[in-house]
Amino acid sequence: MAGESLFPALEPLLERVSKPIQYVGGELNSTVKDWDCGGFGPGGQEQTVRWALMYPDAYEVGLPNQGVMILYEVLNERPDTIAERSYAVWPDLETAMRKAGVPQFTVDAHRAIRDFDVFGLSMSTELGYTNMLTAIDLAGIPLHAADRTDDDPIVLMGGHASFNPEPVADFLDAAVLGDGEEALLRITDIIKDWKAHGRPGGRRELLLRLARTGGVYVPAFYDVDYLADGRIQRVAPAPDAHGVPWRVAKHTVMDLDAWPYPKQPLVPLAETVHERMSVEIFRGCTRGCRFCQAGMITRPVRERSITGIGEMVERGLAATGFEEVGLLSLSSADHSEIADITKGLADRYEGSQTGLSLPSTRVDAFNIDLANELTRGGRRSGLTFAPEGGSERIRKVINKMVSEDDLINTVAAAFSAGWRQVKLYFMCGLPTETDEDVLQIAELAKRVIETGRKVSGRKDVRCTVSIGGFVPKPHTPFQWAAQLGADETDARLAKLRDAIRSDRRLGSSIGMRYHDGKPGIVEGLLSRGDRRVGAVIEAVWRDGGRFDGWSEHFSFDRWMDCAATVFEGTPLSVDWFTTRERGEHEVLPWDHLDSGLDKDWLWDDWQDAIDEKELDDCRWTPCFDCGVCPQLNTEIQVGPTGKKLLPLTVV
Repeated sequence: MAGESLFPALEPLLERVSKPIQYVGGELNSTVKDWDCGGFGPGGQEQTVRWALMYPDAYEVGLPNQGVMILYEVLNERPDTIAERSYAVWPDLETAMRKAGVPQFTVDAHRAIRDFDVFGLSMSTELGYTNMLTAIDLAGIPLHAADRTDDDPIVLMGGHASFNPEPVADFLDAAVLGDGEEALLRITDIIKDWKAHGRPGGRRELLLRLARTGGVYVPAFYDVDYLADGRIQRVAPAPDAHGVPWRVAKHTVMDLDAWPYPKQPLVPLAETVHERMSVEIFRGCTRGCRFCQAGMITRPVRERSITGIGEMVERGLAATGFEEVGLLSLSSADHSEIADITKGLADRYEGSQTGLSLPSTRVDAFNIDLANELTRGGRRSGLTFAPEGGSERIRKVINKMVSEDDLINTVAAAFSAGWRQVKLYFMCGLPTETDEDVLQIAELAKRVIETGRKVSGRKDVRCTVSIGGFVPKPHTPFQWAAQLGADETDARLAKLRDAIRSDRRLGSSIGMRYHDGKPGIVEGLLSRGDRRVGAVIEAVWRDGGRFDGWSEHFSFDRWMDCAATVFEGTPLSVDWFTTRERGEHEVLPWDHLDSGLDKDWLWDDWQDAIDEKELDDCRWTPCFDCGVCPQLNTEIQVGPTGKKLLPLTVV
């Protein structure tokens, strides 16, 4: 029967697989509700709306995800709605489940995904697409949306990757762009009304109702025409999809204090990548880093108030027992009241073994007073900064307005105050980049070590250089840029490694971590691809592709072989999607999806990048007409509020 637990069939399989604890559920603050909690209407129609929410990666990565945790709680607060969680199963359990006939399940009540009304997947990275296909297939849902019936759930995608869902359009019923809290509640209302009236028009009618809101993208209702050279001619609503808009808008929550979630954060049963209680202190970023999709698509900046943050920390710690609080955002030290927040929290929890952390800190927003407040509880780990580019020139190109002197002055203060380790993040393959730009990373790292030794009077200072390959992303000024090939990326990184190692005096104090260029090429194919890339994803999945975000499971050769087969006889290739620069007037696969950013403004900023022109943060300067605020009827929300975090009682 629908809604029955699969655990009796699942339990015998768990003794044969690694880390079985991740599949059993029952975490502190998890929720299990009655299957028919919404009751039935006068005509006997059920009024419960049921969501299965999935982060399509391993439990250890998926459980701490704030997006899923927030939506799980928001939906479950409704008495007529059930939300349960699911995560990707490792290949050992997948094999056992297929053999035993056990479908994809939720970890809360171990119900079958196919029994729910909506299967919602949060896609923060495109490398999770093969896991998405595994989950859909393992759930017993037809892989292609066109083959689904009224008995199948709506497969809906959210998260950052949903700003270009075209590569997985064949497998999706719908996608939601932007903030999910209000959007999912509105979708729930539409589904409830449709069910209460006897599901008129079936699945297609429900999807039409969702699409006509203008805030839910249904790929099946849009036709794509192509030019002979492979480029897109246009994307338009299908002739029979009456009332469907030409462009679909993103959702923006404007009052974060009204959405203080999660109120009851989940506490994992098994070790996860983040063992802390996290509070999102603001959304959005207007620093204008041209490579950063997250900053561009989450505009405008909306701060949570200092009192709202204090109340969330107090409630979250009481509900979880965690000993670390992460103050999350894209650049947490940019909160207009960050000094008062950190001092107030440090005062409140002094002596309680509660530590504070800012996972994302810019060099030019950091100071030692802030760092000392964060470490008042006695925890002093390494400091992490992200200059992103090795040379002053390339930092102007990417609009990362941090000078070398800024960085050196910051690390000098840190080393003199007792820190011994600094980690620096950079990217390789940025637009207009040369070998010399990358080799400047070595010079910068050496200067950090020299500075640290000088100000501390010690030789045990360390600098770790961590480098990722640049991937151009949709809805950024670099969406037109050519991506650097994998071989060129590897060659450039090899030169950098040699430059660091060649200095015997300083090189031994510098560590270097980097990924080769191959995963970045696949990510580039998936992030800027169109619907024709879906056949490649399916071919890779059928060939055994799983967990492509994990180096031990990723196979570059599999992706290249499948792409070559799929694209044979067409103008398309992996290089066509990745290392080719786009022209100003080319129709991009995501042009019909509205992030609020004006395409002409993005193009002008791309030209400014080529000319090495920087653009200030619009929080503190006049508007630069990016388009977001007027198009989406939003506004920047920053403090100070003038309120104090205390008098929350000191522990």
